[in-house]
Amino acid sequence: VGRVVDGEEEAETAASIAGKPAVVMSIRKQSGENSVAVVDALRERMKELEPTLPAGYTLKVVRDNTETTRTSVSAVREHLILGAFLAALVVLLFLGHVRSTIIAALAIPTSIVGTFMLMWVMGFTLNTITLLALALAVGIVIDDAIVVLENIFRFIDEKKVRPMPAAIYATREIGLPVLATTLSLLAVFLPVAFMQSIPGRFLKSFGLTMGAAIAISLLVSFTLTPMLSSRLLKLQSGERKKNILERISDVFYRPIERVYMGMLGFLFREGRWRRGLRESGHGILAIFFDRRWLVGIAALVTLMSMGPLAKVLPKGFLPKNDEAQFQIEVRTPEGTSLAATQITADRIARDVRQWPEVITTQLTIGDNQQKTPNLAQIYVRLVPPDKRKVNQDDLQDRFRREIVPKLPKEYRVSASQVAAFGAGTFSTATVQYILSGPDLDRLTQYTDQIVAKLKKVPGAVDIDTSLVTGNPEVVAHVNRRKAADLGVSVSDVAFASQILIGGVKVSRYEEAGREYDILVRSQLENRSSADALSQLTVPSQRLGVVPLTDVVDLKRAEGPSKIDRYARQRQVLFMANTAPGVGSGEVGAALEKIVKAMNLPSQYRFVAFGQSREIARTGKAFIIAFALSFIFMYLILAAQFESWLHPITILLSLPLTVPFAFVSLLMLRSGLDIFTMLGVLVLFGVVKKNSILVIAHINQLRAEGHSRFDAIMHGNRDRLRPILMTTFAFVAGMLPLLTSKGIGAEFNRATAGPVVGGQLLSLLLTLLATPVAYSLFDDLSQNFFRMIRWLGRELFNWKPRTPAEMGADEIMGPPPIAQESNGHNGSRAEAAQ
Repeated sequence: VGRVVDGEEEAETAASIAGKPAVVMSIRKQSGENSVAVVDALRERMKELEPTLPAGYTLKVVRDNTETTRTSVSAVREHLILGAFLAALVVLLFLGHVRSTIIAALAIPTSIVGTFMLMWVMGFTLNTITLLALALAVGIVIDDAIVVLENIFRFIDEKKVRPMPAAIYATREIGLPVLATTLSLLAVFLPVAFMQSIPGRFLKSFGLTMGAAIAISLLVSFTLTPMLSSRLLKLQSGERKKNILERISDVFYRPIERVYMGMLGFLFREGRWRRGLRESGHGILAIFFDRRWLVGIAALVTLMSMGPLAKVLPKGFLPKNDEAQFQIEVRTPEGTSLAATQITADRIARDVRQWPEVITTQLTIGDNQQKTPNLAQIYVRLVPPDKRKVNQDDLQDRFRREIVPKLPKEYRVSASQVAAFGAGTFSTATVQYILSGPDLDRLTQYTDQIVAKLKKVPGAVDIDTSLVTGNPEVVAHVNRRKAADLGVSVSDVAFASQILIGGVKVSRYEEAGREYDILVRSQLENRSSADALSQLTVPSQRLGVVPLTDVVDLKRAEGPSKIDRYARQRQVLFMANTAPGVGSGEVGAALEKIVKAMNLPSQYRFVAFGQSREIARTGKAFIIAFALSFIFMYLILAAQFESWLHPITILLSLPLTVPFAFVSLLMLRSGLDIFTMLGVLVLFGVVKKNSILVIAHINQLRAEGHSRFDAIMHGNRDRLRPILMTTFAFVAGMLPLLTSKGIGAEFNRATAGPVVGGQLLSLLLTLLATPVAYSLFDDLSQNFFRMIRWLGRELFNWKPRTPAEMGADEIMGPPPIAQESNGHNGSRAEAAQ
């Protein structure tokens, strides 16, 4: 009745590495475990297993996802150290004083090491995100120390105050703006830690790590920096001779100061035309000849350019990061056997391996839950980015241009990045959308129309869907009337078909210590065609057995390879990648526009999925984070300055930096994504520090009796050096991230690019816009109160009291507090001088 064969089970999957047959084992870590530690333990275990392998067999790691983590972490650690050195070097160039540089530089390791303690308390690890936060914090934690140190140095060098009282009074004088800048910085980064969805998982550790570093830097600047300054800095009697470093510093700094003060003087000094109009009684016309409007017009033009620049920038969820790996997916026509698919995929992998940038390839076929025999995936391992001239994105585009055209048109081929995170699907495409509805035929019709239009969208490549039709099949319809007449039950037909065609594992047996499955199945010649199926028989209660074709109608047909569901409805997943220089956001927006124009019935839904869904979520999350940051910064600054107007003056500089950040992204050929938006947020936190220092000092000078013009001129001159020092120190700390190469470098450049470019390009405009806005708001407030007084006189006959009607205490104020002696370190009166 049959033939027993002791053989091998039919292959359902296949794998090869560099063209040689292989068995691929994938190992995943448990949730919460350290990936690097798990891989290290596995490699140690592999060393123990290698000697036990038979001759000719090797055990090696082809794909290790921790290599990306190790390389990027090592690079960021190196950038952190180099950035700290460059930041300290900037302080040395500006101050020209070795001891002052040492004092400021010590704030960096002290703050970073202190941050490690808080990271340990919060349960964070040293990974790409936290190390990126620390690298960005290098330029920020030194800012407070620079500002405090520069003020102490100015007290000692210019006011000739002894180091001990200078440290006390200089820190007290600068303490309010430093506290304001630090608290407002915390207001920027803490909302990031509470963002929702996947961006929140990315950025929680970033926001809290930055917040911890900034908080510790404030403590260091108020304790360690003044203490070291009081001990290491010296007061020299008489006229102090500047050393060579200070003279070199003056060679670069003094021209900058003169040019800047000249520009301020031009803006704030009254011109001849304006003075003539004002003296002749044409005050309204004189407003139009106010030179401050030049800065206002420049600021307005800058803000208006924000929209066009944002439209030009590519948009996506993550930057296109060169990880020295990508994968190719090949789907041959439905019905192609495993062997035929392997021949095609091997030829593609062999062509790719001929490229000098490729190290090896790994081919797997049927590596999914359905074990699809016509689906092949080729993992391509590349040479590290810093050792080749062509980047990964261009190599993927080269594959599409050189190899894909040689393949038959019915092949479905794509080349994409290895997925950074899972999205509930096996696809790694950067653009993913789902169309769901009740009718599969109509879904197929809509899908064909959408795909045809999507192929015309510029920049959309590797367009594909999860709807795979054309799967050849033989459909068996049971003729129930004939089956009842012949005494054949439907269950017998199904069971017989399963045994004879599909086969059934009926038992197992053991031989020589091994267990073998016993599979009962019809011979190949009796199940390989529709004609052969007609020879099969099924049991009958009346006739014993009857031919299968007596009770079943066989018909050739085609159907889908699988049916997916979304929200309990049939769905089709649309997938696409983007060409170099094109963002996934633009392609997704074009796809949404195509579907919207089709006016699909209400029961059919089209929604974003995967990274496309996260782009929208990320945008909303960052809008909320920006809004909360602005509100918190405004409230903190209002409390610190005891004014509702000065925070507006300070925060006006923030939107002026955004267009310059966009310009820097265009220069770096980058786009808007989660890391660049994070860089813009860091830029907001850093830029406003300059405005806080200037506004606080101007208010202090005006409180001492200086006119507004003198306060603005002297205030900006006094704070120009610390502003330039902090700015260039921060930029110097970012340079290693901006110029980095290798695996993970795109993440670093995407964050550092808008910070460095936005700060440098907008520095001059913000330095001019802040005092101009201060003076304009001051004029506005004076005119407002003047109008209130006029209304009081006209409506209520109110008149201000003359000095003769006021008491002496009201005119002169309370008597001054007597100054106490401060021992050998000098008196407070001397310090005040």
